Amino acid sequence: MKSAPLLVTLLVACSHSAGPANDHPGPTTPTAAPDPAGTTAAPAPGAHAVTLSIIGTNDLHGAIERLPLFAGFMANLRAARAADGGGVVLLDGGDMFQGTLESNLGEGADIVRAYNYLGYTAVAVGNHEFDYGPVGPAATPRPGEDARGALKARASEAKFPFVVSNILDEATGARIDWPNMPAGTLAVVAGIKVGVIGASTESTPYTTMPINFVGLKMAPAAAAIAAEASRLRDQGAQVIVATMHIGSNCKDVEHHDDASSCDRSEEIFKVIGGLPKGTVDVIVGGHTHAGMAHKIDGIAVIESYANGRAFGRVDLTIGPDGRVAAAKIDRPHLMCALDKDHNPVPVAQCEPGSYEGKPVVPDPEVQKIVDAAVARAAERRKELLGITVTRTVTRAHAVESAEGNLISDLMLAARPDAQLTMTNGGGLRADLPAGQLTYGQLFEAAPFDNRFAIVDLTGKDLRKMISSNLRHAGGILSFGGLTARARCQGKKLELEIRVGGKPIGDATHYKLATSDFLASGGDGVVGKLKLPDGAVQMTDVIIRDALADVLRGWKGTPRATIDPGKLVSKQAPRLDYEGKRPVSCGGAAPDQEPGE
Repeated sequence: MKSAPLLVTLLVACSHSAGPANDHPGPTTPTAAPDPAGTTAAPAPGAHAVTLSIIGTNDLHGAIERLPLFAGFMANLRAARAADGGGVVLLDGGDMFQGTLESNLGEGADIVRAYNYLGYTAVAVGNHEFDYGPVGPAATPRPGEDARGALKARASEAKFPFVVSNILDEATGARIDWPNMPAGTLAVVAGIKVGVIGASTESTPYTTMPINFVGLKMAPAAAAIAAEASRLRDQGAQVIVATMHIGSNCKDVEHHDDASSCDRSEEIFKVIGGLPKGTVDVIVGGHTHAGMAHKIDGIAVIESYANGRAFGRVDLTIGPDGRVAAAKIDRPHLMCALDKDHNPVPVAQCEPGSYEGKPVVPDPEVQKIVDAAVARAAERRKELLGITVTRTVTRAHAVESAEGNLISDLMLAARPDAQLTMTNGGGLRADLPAGQLTYGQLFEAAPFDNRFAIVDLTGKDLRKMISSNLRHAGGILSFGGLTARARCQGKKLELEIRVGGKPIGDATHYKLATSDFLASGGDGVVGKLKLPDGAVQMTDVIIRDALADVLRGWKGTPRATIDPGKLVSKQAPRLDYEGKRPVSCGGAAPDQEPGE
């Protein structure tokens, strides 16, 4: 496939607290790549207006195969800005790595290589950036290992800073002081000084592997952003952009001045409401895997779904006086058409068309990075598990799903020492397609390297856990070996729970097999129970690989054919409740829990 090299005429000179741009270790950037340090002098502000295109990506989750195409879009945009004397600021809203076999095998190193080539100005730190734990195959630290080792390794390889203003050292109360991870950075783009600030969702401690976050704590994002913005303004920043792993969900992304379709209960509205007017010009969001393209309290806010599906764009006009004169917001730009299920078509079938007046051509140098990652993962990805799926096994985050029930049933088959199993809706990341099931498809559905944990709890604990999940929105819990019927009796929620078909006893002890993420406090599910010491036993068994072993063992048996219609029933759901979650019995339901 023919391709045009990325242009080198764009000027993005970066400096940050980790040192001058590109002076830290990192993989060699191909010579055709845009030079983040800049090679050409742009016209000085004051002579005429300058256009800065702020481009935002977010929640790539390891979808590295989308990056050569994205590089083609950026090459066209950079050419357009170079022609009119403007520039491009390329940012990411976090959760770059975790999610695909190709990315996970190298703990995100190939994503950093590709981002280096693409010429990112800065990236935010998402909650899932902590998932890999220490360097190496273990997802959680052993004695003497750094629980943030993999994240620090990726930051050290990057030719752009990982900006994060609101993660603190719990012991000192000071912001973390890790190499190439400043609170913000000052970049000079087309002669304009652009300050970029990073922030992470306050839900990070319990939406990553909690043990990997021990010793850290979150600070409110608004105050941290405001303080860093003041510092950058003092250094001459004319534009301030916050790239943050915080977002919302807006059903309408066409009417940029009307945010009425946005979910105002999401964290980003709290952040915006806490910022003094004029603090920030643009926000690149993330975390919610949704769309935003809105002017909110004077700030241009963009978020562009997930998995490399789209990118966001704000064009700022900087007037002769060096101030922001106008902001033009684009809706999230889909790089490929969507199929009938509203998922992007495979890259091989994608016809991106033109952008900025030129055909979009995937970049061959980024493709080389992708091809190497794909080759390393190919043999494992293509392995047939001996299972036939009759129809797509669909997932759901907030309601009972065929995939949630299948995964919890497989967990029960993998752990005969347990009487019931539990997984969470946020841990399901892709449907299982119809046809012969491969390990790669199972990996995409369950991409996190969570280990089994065995939890000793009572029937009373089960009641509390299920009641809490029903009374909240957010991710639903999926169970194997358990059914529950919930009905309101006045203002009280009555629960009838059965384990193995038998009614539970409140004082009876049960063994629950779940993930180390949930058992160690993730999503607040088990942590709320305040179980005694010794109630949770961790294992070294990766859940996904144990499930693959179960499926392989079903080969040649009647269980080798999976019919999703038999996994979930509207007439007999495993969690039987009236209406929708959060369930409220004559009073206000608790607040929604944070998402993944």
